[in-house]
Amino acid sequence: MEERPLEGISPPGRIAAAGEGIGQDELALAARNHGLPLEALRYEVTPAGLHYVLVHYDIPDADPDTWRLTVRGCLRTPLELGLPELRALPAVTRRVTMECAGNGRARLSPRPVSQPWLVEAVGTAEWTGVPLHVVLAEAGVAPDAVEAVFTGADHGVERGVEQDYRRSLPLPIDEDEDVLLAHTMNGGPLPPQHGYPLRLVVPGWYGMAHVKWLRDIELVDTAFDGFQQSAAYRYKQSAEESGEPVTRIAPRALLIPPGFPDFMSRTRVVDPGPLRLAGRAWSGHGAVVRVELSTDGGGGWADAEVLPRGGHPYAWQGWHADWTAVPGCHTLLVRATDSSGRTQPLRQPWNRGGFGNNLVQAVTVVCR
Repeated sequence: MEERPLEGISPPGRIAAAGEGIGQDELALAARNHGLPLEALRYEVTPAGLHYVLVHYDIPDADPDTWRLTVRGCLRTPLELGLPELRALPAVTRRVTMECAGNGRARLSPRPVSQPWLVEAVGTAEWTGVPLHVVLAEAGVAPDAVEAVFTGADHGVERGVEQDYRRSLPLPIDEDEDVLLAHTMNGGPLPPQHGYPLRLVVPGWYGMAHVKWLRDIELVDTAFDGFQQSAAYRYKQSAEESGEPVTRIAPRALLIPPGFPDFMSRTRVVDPGPLRLAGRAWSGHGAVVRVELSTDGGGGWADAEVLPRGGHPYAWQGWHADWTAVPGCHTLLVRATDSSGRTQPLRQPWNRGGFGNNLVQAVTVVCR
């Protein structure tokens, strides 16, 4: 459908007032969506039920017998493919770390009012599907095509705009980009919340690019200017500016919480003595080449050992470091640097949408 304004339904994007707590609307979003329990960082591949979930609108009711993917627009041969036809095409499996662009938003001050993520909007899965370039080659991309627009079956209203969820990627999409039309997650059918029966997987990009419940691909000869491309998911300092697009994942390292937690505060409790600290690190700009750990709130930093990617260039990497805990309260910090030279900041970055906030993680630990 064409996007159209719908007055009086959805408020515009806004910034929380000074001292304003999480509202019922944000609480409702947090109840619908869920993050990765940080202790699940121990898994190299995240079990599907623990992988983070963000659903913009409703989870569509998809009938596998009638579902179709249409491929149309600036190409030689329009296609219409059902699940049997897609599953009959050669498939590949890629291990991909996926992170929500709004991860860390709730830690910003002032806080953009939206899904209130802390640091847990991430997961790594093995996605199996048809490489997008295979389908586009069969359809025959026209010389004047500049972007591919992907439409999901999820439909709703956002900031007063009624819409299907739609995003685009620039052309050409080459074989080495590993963009997938994925029908399988961790060896089984896509769960409904992860896009059943088909979703886009765009390695290295934030989650907004991985369109779920995918039903249509249109090749266009002008840049796509739909809401999710031109209004949402932009780095802006003010509502008036157009901003830069959100694309690839900034580097981040997370710590598997040591010891055991306090129920409410999640403060960790550990015993004195030697302790191995470990976690995961990733970036959409290349391999993580350095992880640093501070056990005194940033007063000093030491290098952790970073494990190789092991043949999975789009997946997170393990890291570990040894620490001798002594009685008292400690703040553990961890930060990653990738092969492009990008590193996590020690001071909080800010933008109006709360996107790409990769401030270093801080974990409070009490050694008893």
